[in-house]
Amino acid sequence: MAAFLGSPLRTLRSLLRELRYVSARAGRPYRDMAAYRHLREAFRAHRVTSEKLCRAQQELHFQAATYLCLLRSVREHLALHREYHGKGERLPEEVASLVGLKLPQQPGGKGGDP
Repeated sequence: MAAFLGSPLRTLRSLLRELRYVSARAGRPYRDMAAYRHLREAFRAHRVTSEKLCRAQQELHFQAATYLCLLRSVREHLALHREYHGKGERLPEEVASLVGLKLPQQPGGKGGDP
């Protein structure tokens, strides 16, 4: 399980990066957030020492990785929602360009004007 999760330090750094994204939207420093203080205390309390292997650290790491996945998914979902959410009626050319397509041009004289 530990190989799947990566290192706890990397997970902690990724969590702090996601907290910075959240705090930027809230307009306050991430170090003032209760989540930051909790993460810092939890990771410090569950460090592996040379004397023992802490099973609680593995559980904490798994929970942290799960929470990291949730934070990333919510952030990416909001970005996609902002980009593609319906903004009323759109022109067919605009809709085609959203998905990377171009509409074919009408041959001269056919279709448009009589």
